[in-house]
Amino acid sequence: MCGIIGVTSSNNVQDYIIASLKRLEYRGYDSSGIATVSDKRLKFCKAEGKINNLIKKLKDNPLKGFNGIGHTRWATHGNVSEDNAHPHISGKVAIVHNGIIENFQEIKDKLSSKGRIFNSQTDSEVIAHLFDYEFSKNKSKKEATQNVLKVLKGAYAFVVLDLDDPNTLIAARNASPLAIGTGDKTNSVGSDAIALAGIAKQIIFLEDGDFAILNDKHINIFDLNGNSIKREVKPNSLDPAVISKGNYRHFMQKEIYEQPETISHTISEMYNSDGKISKNLSEIIGHNPKSITILAAGTSYYAGLIGKYWIESLAEIPVNVEIASEFRYRKPFIDPDGLIITISQSGESIDTLMAMRYAQASGIKSLSIINSIGSTIDRESDYSIFTRAGAEIAVASTKAFTAQLISLLSICLAFAERKQKNLKEIDTIKSKLFKIPGAVAKALSSESKIIDIASNIVKSKSCLYLGRGPLFPLALEGALKLKEVSYIHAEGFSAGEMKHGPIALIEEGLPVISLLANDYHSLKTVSNLREALARGAKLIIFADEGAENKIDFAHEILKLPFLHETITPIIASIPIQLLAYHTAVAKGTDVDQPKNLAKSVTVE
Repeated sequence: MCGIIGVTSSNNVQDYIIASLKRLEYRGYDSSGIATVSDKRLKFCKAEGKINNLIKKLKDNPLKGFNGIGHTRWATHGNVSEDNAHPHISGKVAIVHNGIIENFQEIKDKLSSKGRIFNSQTDSEVIAHLFDYEFSKNKSKKEATQNVLKVLKGAYAFVVLDLDDPNTLIAARNASPLAIGTGDKTNSVGSDAIALAGIAKQIIFLEDGDFAILNDKHINIFDLNGNSIKREVKPNSLDPAVISKGNYRHFMQKEIYEQPETISHTISEMYNSDGKISKNLSEIIGHNPKSITILAAGTSYYAGLIGKYWIESLAEIPVNVEIASEFRYRKPFIDPDGLIITISQSGESIDTLMAMRYAQASGIKSLSIINSIGSTIDRESDYSIFTRAGAEIAVASTKAFTAQLISLLSICLAFAERKQKNLKEIDTIKSKLFKIPGAVAKALSSESKIIDIASNIVKSKSCLYLGRGPLFPLALEGALKLKEVSYIHAEGFSAGEMKHGPIALIEEGLPVISLLANDYHSLKTVSNLREALARGAKLIIFADEGAENKIDFAHEILKLPFLHETITPIIASIPIQLLAYHTAVAKGTDVDQPKNLAKSVTVE
């Protein structure tokens, strides 16, 4: 969603802010802007579209100043325009905001009745007016902030720049992520560690209800009651050089190709060098839950569905997988003897965070699978497992997804061993675990064939994805990937459900992409595919080695390295990612930042 940066320094800050905004592009945005104080004036620059449009404007009219704020906007209230772009200015105050102010209309009406003029359609602008009003009454920074926070309802992370005290920034957070960075004669505020990479050597994650007042030398953090509080200071080890495409055309392509390494790192997080489970994982399975509820959204939800197949069949623990945004609103039954597993790449997804908090209120233990150490979900979970995928910049998740699958499979195997279930099969799977990175690397070598397949579907208006067993959720993920980056309509179905309605969609030339495992489902899936072929479908099949000889009637067959049917969803993730990527490239879409999408969903 929206990205925030604020810098207070002894140096000019424009370049710092622009570099941070470039790093925040991955969050998704439609406009950007920057404000500084110089020559005793608030100066700002905004632009629709890409940050390069903002940079072009600043080239002709650079903004000087030792303190400034910047923003990438993902529209929630109001259309895409420079008026609605941040920063928003009222009198002597400029602000940038991420989140949704739920009672903004009530506040706006009240302020308008006092003669205040609003220049945008956004909810965010009320924050600027509230601070300007408080400062006009000669309130201190601390008192003014407390008064404003008492009025605001909803999710917010914001930074305030004041013309009358230009060396000081105010930052506050509630339900939207915000971190403070410390550096050499420079302090900063950003949406995440990526925003602060290269600026901050250390990082402080604010908690809900915190606000901070900072300049280039000092940082003071308070709670809503104005009490001074301390938050843990952590090193910010993120290197800006890591946030680079290197020799790849897009971040998505780079991140697909990083998977042999990231999978290897995630396996190492789960297992010691002697093959035994890590201490952390051992503590987690010691809880011995009677049931598991998985909370997630988007791609993470599909990872959870695959995990359900694994855990129920191998560890024999009942698993319920919930769409996080629906969970707390339907007042679900929560097993007091169960375990909540929360899956989130960013660790900040508001739907997933709120669902986890709802479950935790019942006293149930919680485990998070996340890619962001120190994120809100990490800090609020009883246990955390870290997917060692590194920074994922492309909006469409690839390497984080397979790392989540590795984590879920490892949890499944550990629970099964503890419960003494299916031990022979567990031993077989474990013996193959460390071969997964090599198998993934082999799957990546099929890219040239994937490019040919992509060229055959690029003009299609719709595609179907089919799978059975744990490959059914992967079919859903494949359809999502194609939709996200190529804008081709795609739907995923269980192959066994075709005759219950979806087969009516098949017409001459419709691409049907099927995932075929070398397992007991394969013959039934082959029958479903023949039915699709008879109705004119163009069959594209990604099949386990050993299963491909059953489908010689298909138009395109891609053979995948086979280790074990349980592991197949991990390896089969590679061709569906590559197909989505190369179809999008062939269509000329914005692969890394698809329209209307955001990397981290921090508003409901």
